[in-house]
Amino acid sequence: MLGDYRITGRRASDIAAEVERGVSAGHLAPGTALPPLRDLAAELGVNPNTVAAAYRLLRDRGVIETAGRKGSRIRPRPAHTPRDQIRLPVPPHARDLADGNPDPALLPDLTAALAAAAEAARRAPVRYGDPAADPGLLALAGAAFAADGLPSGPIAVASGSLDTIERILATRLRPGDAVAVEDPGWGSLLDLLPALGLRTLPVRLDDAGPLPGALAEALDAGARAVVVTSRAQNPTGAALTAGRAAELRAVLADHPEVLLIEDDHGQGIVDQPYHPLAGAGSTHWAVVRSAAKAYGPDLRLSVAVGDADTVGRVLGRQRLGAGWVSHLLQHTVAELWRADAAPVERVAAAYRARREALIGALAERGIAAHGASGLNVWVPVADEAVALAALVQRGWVAAPGARYRLQSPPGLRITVARLDPADARRLAGDLAAVLGGADGIAGSGAEGTVSRLI
Repeated sequence: MLGDYRITGRRASDIAAEVERGVSAGHLAPGTALPPLRDLAAELGVNPNTVAAAYRLLRDRGVIETAGRKGSRIRPRPAHTPRDQIRLPVPPHARDLADGNPDPALLPDLTAALAAAAEAARRAPVRYGDPAADPGLLALAGAAFAADGLPSGPIAVASGSLDTIERILATRLRPGDAVAVEDPGWGSLLDLLPALGLRTLPVRLDDAGPLPGALAEALDAGARAVVVTSRAQNPTGAALTAGRAAELRAVLADHPEVLLIEDDHGQGIVDQPYHPLAGAGSTHWAVVRSAAKAYGPDLRLSVAVGDADTVGRVLGRQRLGAGWVSHLLQHTVAELWRADAAPVERVAAAYRARREALIGALAERGIAAHGASGLNVWVPVADEAVALAALVQRGWVAAPGARYRLQSPPGLRITVARLDPADARRLAGDLAAVLGGADGIAGSGAEGTVSRLI
């Protein structure tokens, strides 16, 4: 079970620290099973409750995962090793299609908005005790949420989508609770959950979003929360359709106690309509939108609407820590929003043309790919390592699907934000050569399903 490595200690903190040292030194590999707590307690001569407390500490720190009677194991990736560190070097001759960034040419010029924010700060400097949110930003966000048919509720301003999601989960869930997440899904979220001591329950999806049956299974298995990406899903580009949203609302209606978080980070870069899940009967819910994709990753700002208790908890916890998001930043985003500095029609059309150019060129070569919205295209493959290495030789660096997967089949994420149609055809030809045509895409046993399920 542990090989030659021995766990020592008399207190829970000492036992947990010994396991963490083993992981850090490489003596306890990912997936290593830990001894049953009673066996380890007998070996150490301590009460089983002491070992149970040590295992709780390790789970809360994201070092181990537990599966009831199946016992506890070292996590496949420690919580302090984010998935986005799984990177291939980009040789001088290669194009980086792995970074997930928007096209700088489609981002707005910030000069006027920053100047307006600076002038507002000069006229009325923000002081301790002032309201945490800029009234102009709140008004714009509230109008946008209302126009999309969302229930009314208080609005929180935080430092990006992940910051908001973390604050919601931390105030509503306890270590050991399970969260239903898309698979493949956002790597940063998949890392955050175990770091909070939470368990993941994977939910398969297709181009229209999470599959209702898969979501129902996760909720029946005890998920206390669910995170759904509305549009521009990372990494697959899935976007909720009206029909799929209706099906998911019906599933959620049977579980009103489950916390619902909708991540609509793609607002501003997509032309697919927004189909809300909130209002399906969930007692606790939130819809989160970010400025990063439309205005630039360094504009770390998000707005979220939700039920009064959930948003109230987020705001209360924020006051105890960061206090508020800089009003300079809030005012800048409000100015950009008010001036329509990055017209969604132009931005979304550009990204759509680039996605469709690659997906169409791949289809001509018998290769199924996914990318209904957003910045990325997902290409199922049989072997990620082989495909990535062969693509690098041809001058392309894609992101390994392992960053985004729990149990779903392998694939590559290709960021098309700056990929023009001519390059798309060349990339499709190289992918066809690497994958050997349609027969090499999905691997054994997946024929006929790759175009339907991701």
